[in-house]
Amino acid sequence: MNGSAAGENHSGRAPVTAPGKKNYGRYRFAVLGGAFLLILINPFLNYFLQQNFVQGWYQSLGIGSLWFVSPLEGIESLLITKSLYLPSLIGMMIPVLLALLLGRVFCSWICPVTFLLEIIDRLRKFISRRKFLQNRLLFAKEVLWFTLIIELVVSMILGAPLFVFLSPPGLVGREIMMAVFFRTVALEGVIILVILLLELLTRRLFCRTFCPLGGLLAFLGTKRKMRVHLHNANCTGCKTCNFACPMGLQPSKGEGVSAYCWNCGECLDNCSHNALSFRWNG
Repeated sequence: MNGSAAGENHSGRAPVTAPGKKNYGRYRFAVLGGAFLLILINPFLNYFLQQNFVQGWYQSLGIGSLWFVSPLEGIESLLITKSLYLPSLIGMMIPVLLALLLGRVFCSWICPVTFLLEIIDRLRKFISRRKFLQNRLLFAKEVLWFTLIIELVVSMILGAPLFVFLSPPGLVGREIMMAVFFRTVALEGVIILVILLLELLTRRLFCRTFCPLGGLLAFLGTKRKMRVHLHNANCTGCKTCNFACPMGLQPSKGEGVSAYCWNCGECLDNCSHNALSFRWNG
């Protein structure tokens, strides 16, 4: 490799040299744990202390007078009712803006389902004594878009917002609430069990293939500002980052900039050659 090629990456810019171990995985697991703890203890606070400062779960969550609404739930309601509901639109603004800037970070850094799957990951690695788990691509990545389209079309045909009732992130919070308030669980909770079992086939099978919310957030994040960039000058072709990616992507081929990447940082953690880094575009 000549001198000019060694000093530039695929974008023509000088490669960014990242210092040492990143530990994004550790930080992300801590954030996931905190987000899960919020919806875990909130029903107990609502029930025993009658506090209403925090209400709901990760589908429609209220903190004080500020409400966050799942973008997919808001779009479903808009398509079904064919009318604008201002509080819903306002509640969607922050999640939509987050996706436009950072992509699917809700899925990788906040979603309670991901927290449960991360625990399964750690248990499987501990039992198998493997650094990386088998991560087969059972379905084409493009299936995610069909999942989103089918979900919206079926909701319009039925005249009912399916994701409101069957949202996995919402179901986790709803099951906890049902257990605290009514000492029972809802039948829909079996969906969470199915997702956990699918994880035994390959990592994040539901997240990267069958989650309509993930599809919508990926679509919104197609032109996101924060991306994982590959610095070709530093890459040795070891493909360790590919084995580390829970979404079955190949960061060594530049797939960190694709819509399917959810900016978890696992590939950065496992690259020992500083060939990958987060970059803010624009």
